Amino acid sequence: MKKRILDIGNCGPDHAAIRTYLTRNFDCEVVQVDDAAGAFAEMKAAPFDLILVNRKLDIDYSDGLDVIRQLKADAATSAIPVMLVTNYPDHQDLAVAAGALRGFGKLEFGKPETREKLSAVLE
Repeated sequence: MKKRILDIGNCGPDHAAIRTYLTRNFDCEVVQVDDAAGAFAEMKAAPFDLILVNRKLDIDYSDGLDVIRQLKADAATSAIPVMLVTNYPDHQDLAVAAGALRGFGKLEFGKPETREKLSAVLE
């Protein structure tokens, strides 16, 4: 069954790169939204198997960690796996502390570890 992934806060080119990587490696569809409000609206319409949150949202440069905290604080979304998209290990640590799974950076698509992290959720 095709997995559904919600991509929050990535710019068009980054979203395209993420979508291409994910759809080449997994049986999935990727939906893009700009912010937390858009994410919650999409999640009311249909469930998602994974949520990816950019470290800094492209629309207003707000902090993706705040979005993760909102998702984990809401009973309707707290059980959905979330990953932060960033190349910075210290931000990954903060995301994990907020309840996310350790994510990946946009420069890490070629690493086997990235596929392994995503496989744990998508396969």
